[in-house]
Amino acid sequence: MTDDRQKQELKDEQNRVNKVVEEIKRKMGILRSRASNLKQDVIDIRRDFWEDVTVNIEEMDDKIETEASIKQQAEFLSERERSHGQVSERLDILDRLKDSPYFGRIDFQEESESNEQPIYIGLASVLDDAEENFLVHDWRAPIASMYYDYPPGPASYDTVQGNISGEITLKRQYIIRNGELKGMFDTGLTIGDHLLQKVLGNQASTKMKSIVSTIQREQNQIIRNEKSKVLVVQGVAGSGKTSAALQRVAYLLYRYRETLTSEQIVLFSPNPLFNSYVATVLPELGEDNMKQMTFYQFLHRQLDDSFQLETPFEQMEYYLRKDGKDYDTRVEAMHYKASLDYKRLLDKYLDDLGEAGIVFRNISFRGEIIISKKAIEQYFYQTERTLSIPDRLEKVANWLLLQLKRVEEYEREKDWVLEESELLDKEDYVDVHQSLQEELRFTDETFDDFDREEELLRKRVVANKMKPLKVKIRKLAFVDTLKTFRKLFYHYRTIGMDESLPDRWTDICQLTDEYLKDRYLTWEDATGYIYFEKCMLGFHSQRTIQHLFIDEAQDYSPFQFALVKRMYPVSRMTLLGDINQAIYAHAVREETLLSDKFSEKHERIVLTRSYRSTKPIVSFTKAFMPNGDLIEPFEREGDLPVLMEVDQPEIAVEKIVSKIQEYLAEGQETVAIIGKTMEECRLLHALLKQRLPVHLMTQETHTFNKGIVVIPAYLAKGIEFDSVVIADASDENYHNDLERNLFYTACTRAMHHLALFSVGRPSRFIEQVPKNDFLHFKIHEIAVRNNE
Repeated sequence: MTDDRQKQELKDEQNRVNKVVEEIKRKMGILRSRASNLKQDVIDIRRDFWEDVTVNIEEMDDKIETEASIKQQAEFLSERERSHGQVSERLDILDRLKDSPYFGRIDFQEESESNEQPIYIGLASVLDDAEENFLVHDWRAPIASMYYDYPPGPASYDTVQGNISGEITLKRQYIIRNGELKGMFDTGLTIGDHLLQKVLGNQASTKMKSIVSTIQREQNQIIRNEKSKVLVVQGVAGSGKTSAALQRVAYLLYRYRETLTSEQIVLFSPNPLFNSYVATVLPELGEDNMKQMTFYQFLHRQLDDSFQLETPFEQMEYYLRKDGKDYDTRVEAMHYKASLDYKRLLDKYLDDLGEAGIVFRNISFRGEIIISKKAIEQYFYQTERTLSIPDRLEKVANWLLLQLKRVEEYEREKDWVLEESELLDKEDYVDVHQSLQEELRFTDETFDDFDREEELLRKRVVANKMKPLKVKIRKLAFVDTLKTFRKLFYHYRTIGMDESLPDRWTDICQLTDEYLKDRYLTWEDATGYIYFEKCMLGFHSQRTIQHLFIDEAQDYSPFQFALVKRMYPVSRMTLLGDINQAIYAHAVREETLLSDKFSEKHERIVLTRSYRSTKPIVSFTKAFMPNGDLIEPFEREGDLPVLMEVDQPEIAVEKIVSKIQEYLAEGQETVAIIGKTMEECRLLHALLKQRLPVHLMTQETHTFNKGIVVIPAYLAKGIEFDSVVIADASDENYHNDLERNLFYTACTRAMHHLALFSVGRPSRFIEQVPKNDFLHFKIHEIAVRNNE
């Protein structure tokens, strides 16, 4: 292309940008006016609400008319408020579009058409002033899928009417800032080596950004997948699997906007910090955030407040400390209680409980047992044994409520009731008086109604006292689930019923009971106890949830997956994971994650290219991982990782301070000092806080800002930093398989720079890295003194 032609094309493209921006601004003006009018309508309706409602409750017909009038006015107000919200949302979208209305273009010629059609693609659709033709197509529209899936040449896309085929004659990407065209590139299959290089070369952000302008073909497969009941995404660190999943949420909300809302989508994230990190992605795309929670938060909500629940991070800290008299027993328990063998043991125990063994509670009223636990047990085991335990308990609850009615009738005649009636609230007396009035309206009786009033007051007193008891019975609180669960560890303590039981089973039973006695649930016990309780009392499945996303799925145990499936039986699931980052003692292996035990129908997408880190960092980290040769770095150059091997911890601290100061001087905005455990991080923070503005990040940290942070590797999952410092990369710190994964996770948080410090021999994993892939410095104390 000649320079003159290129200049003219740039000019034409800028003119089009100007035209689209002007149309966006025109639409924004109209919407602002409409929003203002709607806001005023809402204010007026709220102010005049009761003036516009006819209130008359004297007669039944008048009462019905009044209720209809109130309902009509409330619906009108709700409609105005809803319209105002929709207009405001559209205004927010247009406000973002006016600075960068689109990022891509394809020229597409349908087979049946003679002329090619330019299709411009942006965050949202924009129509022309006649509202007939698209100036910009939403990136989620079917026609826009070709931009991500095809190079110039034959292409097609699916519509409701069928498949449309044709040819892409041009594929172009744009960089537009503040309405000004900064650059444009004609491209082939991959979206944007030019654009992607520019985006990836930027500083790390404290919030995850939308990737719609740089979605790759394999990521687009994840985003637009509509068929799979279970979609499993195995993606290497930095492959964009989480970003693609969030764009998938936005796509689903667009594609099924008539039937799907953000309230029907749940994301299980690895930690509270990650929730904050991804919180802006969907709002950037004009969608409401879905529900987000950690698996810990999910389990905690299933328990009553009397339990203390260990966090997965506390379990990890225990595992990594490798000390304590019961350490080996508990580690074996972590493995076993994560397995489906343990679930089968609980299922067998539950079958046994159908015959005998459930522990019940006495039902007491005013300090006296009115129905004994023995009587409840006898009634339960007389119910039909073909029914499930929850159904049988429901029958018991109905029987107990019937017994309470008889108790109520008996208690009403006691002296305490009359004494309590004198302490009733004024509202209770008014209600009783009105009840008497209603009774007398339909009779000719004129006698003194004092006896009837006392009768009603007594009834009211006993009913009030009995109400909490009835609530507990309806909640099946007469079952002592915890004591019944604890009996498992007595009942099966010494049996040899199953070769799948671990070697230390007797010790595990004893240790488990010690924890349960104090109402303390270890992380490995939480899933089993909640599953057991729900099998006893009934699963209240989340049937309104249509899509469930699980990030860091490799850290979920088979038993945890089984519980999730039971709790969300109708949900489609998207599982995102990297087997190289499996960091928990129970970590699921890839073949288990994909086994038929979990799902008989699933589709698997593998992402092997890493975009986050520079090529030297990816080359370094892939070298010490099994199957690391499958990881492909994106062609983005950078500095080699640096390893500094020192003799003394004090020297390491000095060098860490020096390296961080170097990064800050280069303009790096986010620097992470990553430790293995929280104990290590607290010590580092104490040593560095006098010399650097460092922030310690714990499991209670929900947000982070730019600057220097000290963070354990397991909390850094899913987050990226400009520069990463591994504070202790010694072989003492990282040498077994789980620690290899933790080490890999820590190193792959780095976008641009990676520095590792080792007191003594570096980790054996570093020794697997080719010498040319990193810089290695050995620093002795005497050398440091000479430099001083």
